[in-house]
Amino acid sequence: MTSSGNAGIDRDEEERELLRDDVPHRPPSAWNRVVGIFVLGSSVLAAALLAIAVAPEATPPLQSRAREVSVGIWEVFYDTQAPSYRSVLAAVAFALLIAAGVAVLERRIANRYRRSYDRIATPLAPRIVMEATRNEFAGPVTITVLIPAHNEEDCIGATIASLESQEPPPHRIVVVADNCTDGTVGIAREAGVEVFETVGNTHKKAGALNQALEQMLPGQGDNDLLMVMDADTVLDAGFLAEAARRMTADRALMAVGGLFYGEDGKGVLGQFQRNEYTRYARELGRRRGRVFVLTGTASIFRPRALRTVAASRGVLIPGHHGEVYDTVALTEDNELTIALKSLGGLMVSPPGCTVVTEVMPSWRALWNQRLRWQRGALENLGAYGMTPQTFRYWSQQLGIAYGSIAVSTYLILILLMLLALDVWIWFPFWVGIGLVFTMERVLTVWKGGWRARILGATLFPEMGYALFLNVVFIKGVLDITLRRQASWKHVTTVGGRVVVVEED
Repeated sequence: MTSSGNAGIDRDEEERELLRDDVPHRPPSAWNRVVGIFVLGSSVLAAALLAIAVAPEATPPLQSRAREVSVGIWEVFYDTQAPSYRSVLAAVAFALLIAAGVAVLERRIANRYRRSYDRIATPLAPRIVMEATRNEFAGPVTITVLIPAHNEEDCIGATIASLESQEPPPHRIVVVADNCTDGTVGIAREAGVEVFETVGNTHKKAGALNQALEQMLPGQGDNDLLMVMDADTVLDAGFLAEAARRMTADRALMAVGGLFYGEDGKGVLGQFQRNEYTRYARELGRRRGRVFVLTGTASIFRPRALRTVAASRGVLIPGHHGEVYDTVALTEDNELTIALKSLGGLMVSPPGCTVVTEVMPSWRALWNQRLRWQRGALENLGAYGMTPQTFRYWSQQLGIAYGSIAVSTYLILILLMLLALDVWIWFPFWVGIGLVFTMERVLTVWKGGWRARILGATLFPEMGYALFLNVVFIKGVLDITLRRQASWKHVTTVGGRVVVVEED
């Protein structure tokens, strides 16, 4: 018997069931068939559209004329000219082919590595973990929470309170105080939780966590879970219970990541970020919880996973041998996610594990945060190279690059038209495309409430926000290309005023 408590389920059958799919809670097999038929149908349709698009054209397209109508005192100029239907078909076909290709490849790669039996290359693969833990009882699940904190006196109290209000609460809370010079340590001790103070750490959050994990990991059993949680994050009710349930039900599961939402406030800029996070959570839901990043806001790990990562660094994956977190990485959570995937680890971000995290209060703070995220992601990909496990991440970066070009070009063309023409001419085709895009903006943030929907409906502000993120992406690429030294910045409060602090 194992700690799972699924006594009614035959273990051999349980393992066979896991190996037949790639997620802990698989959907009915009929769903898989529907997905497969959809992908196949999309590919066939795309091929047909491409064939039509490249076929010889019998007659040249008709040229439309600009027209004028009167709307009250207004004279509206419009032009019905649209791209040729061949161009539209080619664009649709290309998009379908890319989407279907990425989906099929990602699924095949995930299945291959989750079914791997290579104990050297993929020591965390479900098949290997299930066999190693078969007929072993590791004890009831316990959760120890590590909160890395550097001068977090403004928020550490709320973070601890959110943990203690969980049902059930964690068995142990440890604040990892890293070079704190404010009241963080005192507030944590007054709240009755443990405080681990780092010694001589110069590697920021990753270094602080490495010191704490070096002390704690040796005493952890297979079911003694470790959670890493940012000090500016508050857990929603039921987070720990859902994570513990997932880990209990599936002993091959190596990590559970949280879905994060933005805190209230910070005006329109805060709403931009909340919309972005809502869309990210929606995207993960469409992926049935398959993890893209084990976010640093809140993620739970099995000790076996962290010990294997530490033992594999410098051998199978980048980093210093014996360290869980790669201290060179700017985004340690993204790097650890790729490390676990590279070792075959099974992870999930279930909809019941949600957290509320802070949003950046100014454009400058947002710029610094996103530049670190973007550059860190690119550097991590560079460190791992093109592997089957990083294929999806490379695809995402290519998509961001394409988006940067497309959005910038679109806005530049609009500006050129404004400067080149005496009057504004409406193009019904492009107005229709804009309406479809606006509907997409609204529907994808529907769960965010009426403020989110209103902002989504005002298309151009959101396009401006997207353009801002694209510029950050380009800046990150340029910094890496020019080998500029990255710096670490964080937001804090000084005298009641929010400021961005830069560190060496």
